[in-house]
Amino acid sequence: MVVPKHGVFTTRENKVYQMKKLLVSAIPALALSIAVGTAQAGETLDAVKAKGFVQCGVSTGLPGFSVADDKGNWGGLDVDVCKAVAAALFGDAGKVKFSPLTAKERFTALQSGEIDMLSRNTTWTLTRDSNLGLNFAGVNYYDGQGFMVSKKLGVKSAMELSGASVCIQAGTTTELNLADYFRANKMEYEPITYDTSDETVKGFEAGRCDVLTSDQSQLYALRIKLSDPNGAMVLPEVISKEPLGPVVRQGDDDWFNIVRWSLNAMLNAEELGVSSKNVDEMKGSSDPNIRRLLGLEGIKGEGLGLADEWAYNIVKQVGNYGEAFERNVGSGSPLKISRGLNALWNNGGIQYAPPIR
Repeated sequence: MVVPKHGVFTTRENKVYQMKKLLVSAIPALALSIAVGTAQAGETLDAVKAKGFVQCGVSTGLPGFSVADDKGNWGGLDVDVCKAVAAALFGDAGKVKFSPLTAKERFTALQSGEIDMLSRNTTWTLTRDSNLGLNFAGVNYYDGQGFMVSKKLGVKSAMELSGASVCIQAGTTTELNLADYFRANKMEYEPITYDTSDETVKGFEAGRCDVLTSDQSQLYALRIKLSDPNGAMVLPEVISKEPLGPVVRQGDDDWFNIVRWSLNAMLNAEELGVSSKNVDEMKGSSDPNIRRLLGLEGIKGEGLGLADEWAYNIVKQVGNYGEAFERNVGSGSPLKISRGLNALWNNGGIQYAPPIR
């Protein structure tokens, strides 16, 4: 501390004294700020570890993506992302519980801490990524909004839908996309909204609307719920970009990284030809990329704070991305959706994951 000459500060000495006083008084506040930030950084991850399972928000029932069977066992492409996170963190894909949520409920449930992550056919947008305090950990399905109509309507194109009544699920991006599309094409329509996808498809089947609009993946899923699936068709137009993926709260980078890299591990595994069927055999591979994926060399699990076999557990218990796609929504499923944009980048699609190295 500055000591004044003859008991009186000069102007310069006073300025130095005041600056040092300010710095000293700021140190406790700065230290507290750092401590609080550190304490908050792993809050979600710590809570998940403490309770021993992942609480994952899913849809109330969308075939191919998240749906429960008669015994209450959940399955689907979105469900597999949750299971992959549990496999990475606990070494057990079964250590996950599911919270079925409507479109209106999903973000509140995540923001409030009711769930640890959301994997519920949710579109990544600027507003959701910023204003809602959320982080999207990646894209597990590239989608786009479309239209489904009864074949009896005799319509072949969305440009013929002027004056139509349209069933739509409330609280989704499809509402704004629908309004934008009809406005841009100078067409009129009557929106009929429902809270859940089940209510929406029931309204469509009951004839309360001419058209059902949603992401195309959902249209294929909802069509198989109809009493006569062959009586409906999905029109060719895709009117929006709908990148769907898992979501977490902002403020916990450790948890965010685990969710993101669990999905990336599934994508990398498919690209490297590592599947649930051959993953044990692949441990003997000399390919450094495969060896890094399986935790045999390189950074292993250190960077994520996980066991070295974190990605091995994902592939062994859940499968690679291609396996999950095929059994849930692809050729091995009732939906029979082609890979399209969701094929890997080196096979005509745009699915692409950063390397594990």
